[in-house]
Amino acid sequence: MKYIACEKPHEFLLKQKPVPQREPGESLLKIKRIGICGTDIHAYGGTQPYFIYPRVLGHELAAEYIDGEAPGFNTGDKVTFIPYFHCGKCIACRNGLTNCCVRMQVFGVHIDGGMAEYVCIKDEYLLHGGSLGYDELALVEPLAIAAHGVRRAGVTENDTVLVMGAGPIGIGLIQFAQKAGARVIAMDTNQFRLDFCGESLGVNACINPLEADVAESLSHLTNGDMPTVVFDATGNRNVMNAAFNYIAHGGRFVLVGLQKGELAFSHPDFHKRESTLMSSRNATRQDFDYVLQSLRSGAIDPKKYITHRGSFDSIIEKFSEWTDPKNNAIKIIIDVA
Repeated sequence: MKYIACEKPHEFLLKQKPVPQREPGESLLKIKRIGICGTDIHAYGGTQPYFIYPRVLGHELAAEYIDGEAPGFNTGDKVTFIPYFHCGKCIACRNGLTNCCVRMQVFGVHIDGGMAEYVCIKDEYLLHGGSLGYDELALVEPLAIAAHGVRRAGVTENDTVLVMGAGPIGIGLIQFAQKAGARVIAMDTNQFRLDFCGESLGVNACINPLEADVAESLSHLTNGDMPTVVFDATGNRNVMNAAFNYIAHGGRFVLVGLQKGELAFSHPDFHKRESTLMSSRNATRQDFDYVLQSLRSGAIDPKKYITHRGSFDSIIEKFSEWTDPKNNAIKIIIDVA
């Protein structure tokens, strides 16, 4: 079978190896769609934490069930799976926090992933696709990350939410915050993405920090209150540091994006607000189930995020072009024959 490995930053290689043989408790899947995400882009660019080369990328995946004995799954079924492989024994797992397992192995990050024609996956991580299409199933994982962040922040209809970064994760945060009843403000330097948020998602307001003072704009939009929940989906340290000034008194700042460095903020300013700072990592089965329910009910429609498509064989040639910010990609989907 064919697979693509990221040998080192800025270098993909197309390779061949035998179709994997499943072990007991595993199922063989044929990959049908691969979603390209920020993790893949950062890994290719050499800026992804927790990363060792060479690595087969890919963890936003939709597949066809080929072979196995997983209860309730049959050959030909459409499936996706939870790509966060946890130990089940550590303090986090014992408390139901499998998303931040001490010995976490994320498919396509810590271990080789799904940028391949076939993969074997443990049955416990499989998810039924049912009536959903392969495009939708490839977007379940990033939506689960967003759903987890919104759940972790405890967003309600009483909140005004600022989402910084209007890529796929940010867009998911917007939609799930809206689903929770919150008023939502989107922020990004990419006007194409902001226009998408305004026209297709119906956010309450958009801010482009290249054109407006963010703190002043937020104060105006909230009658001086400032947002009660701020999500970072940029992974940009400067954006994160600046955002400590955007939080309402009693507000929450949720770091969904990830960067390699340290954060810095004024303790007195943070303290006087009694602010809450939290990270949001990955997602749990509860979040995946909620996303699947939301997709099946039509409450969330992720297909509108897809702006670019390509074939498996075109990844090496087209990856840099697709992911260039000038090309205004929101979500890139790879069709695997």
